[in-house]
Amino acid sequence: MRAFLNLLLVLLSALPVAAAERAIDKEVVIKATLEQAWQSWTTRDGIRSFFAPDAVVEAWPGGAFHIHIDPGAAPGLKGADDMRLLALQPMKMLSFDWNAPPSLPQVRAQRTLVVLRFAEVDAQHTRISLHHVGWGEGGQWDQAYAYFDRAWGHVLANLVKRWETGQPMDWSDWLARLEAMRKPAEPASR
Repeated sequence: MRAFLNLLLVLLSALPVAAAERAIDKEVVIKATLEQAWQSWTTRDGIRSFFAPDAVVEAWPGGAFHIHIDPGAAPGLKGADDMRLLALQPMKMLSFDWNAPPSLPQVRAQRTLVVLRFAEVDAQHTRISLHHVGWGEGGQWDQAYAYFDRAWGHVLANLVKRWETGQPMDWSDWLARLEAMRKPAEPASR
């Protein structure tokens, strides 16, 4: 019997093992009711309060979920342009497709998937779990994965801050910097 078990272990160890799909998983607890947390992600004002200076949000399956990190940029370069909400279970879950920044054009041409889950911790606190999947391997995919591993941490930290302070994000400095970067350089004086 012992020999059989040893042989079985050797055979099983030789079988290929499927690796878990690469994913980004983040979680925060915010000082907000479940409804406030939900509104943060499903309304334009909510998105503008912590995520980006502008957005188009149509909170129904197939509705727009355009997050404009740079609202003054040309169409297609504003941020998460042309994203869609895929599924909504009010106060519980929403999912949307997502793209990479314009600086990663090979990956930007494709989409990944983000799922947010909402759970009431108590009357004034809500847990939000983020799960981001659909990653390719190598090259710009690895760059995009690293970028979003950092970026989602910042987005969720902004959400926590927004509800701890009770104040929405002020995007004035960010927008001014973006506008200054778009201005043509002044010619050097002779």
